[in-house]
Amino acid sequence: MRRWAEALIALHLDPAVWSFGFDNAKTRAGLCSFDKHRITVSRYLAGRYEDDEIHQILLHEIAHALAGPRVGHGPRWRSIARELGYDGKRTHDGAIAHEFAPWVGTCPAGHVHYRYKQPRGVLACGRCSKRFDLANQIDWRQRSVTAASRRPAGSI
Repeated sequence: MRRWAEALIALHLDPAVWSFGFDNAKTRAGLCSFDKHRITVSRYLAGRYEDDEIHQILLHEIAHALAGPRVGHGPRWRSIARELGYDGKRTHDGAIAHEFAPWVGTCPAGHVHYRYKQPRGVLACGRCSKRFDLANQIDWRQRSVTAASRRPAGSI
């Protein structure tokens, strides 16, 4: 994957300026950092995707780099992304690396929620009701996530 990313950067960006790396994100697949001139992909989520999906993530982020900061996913970005071959599908569909979340919550209906930081205050399940309702309060439990369990993801 690193070779693909570096080849795409060499093809579309200046490799003397832009670089590639993996990051520790657990809730997003890729990132284009304009201040660091760096494109990163989540090592945790990359292991879950097929090669074609990873290629699409890289094209998505390179389109951001080419479009420039503060463009978002507007017309300029969409045009550049299409030219690169980005298919426009949302690769990362909200799935997270939930096995690494130290906080797991369950509502009375059994919906499971994950958090990477300790939840503050009382939270209610949004799947049970669009409005806050104490009847749907989430019961949070902390679990141990060891460094050993994270190691396989770091080997990408």
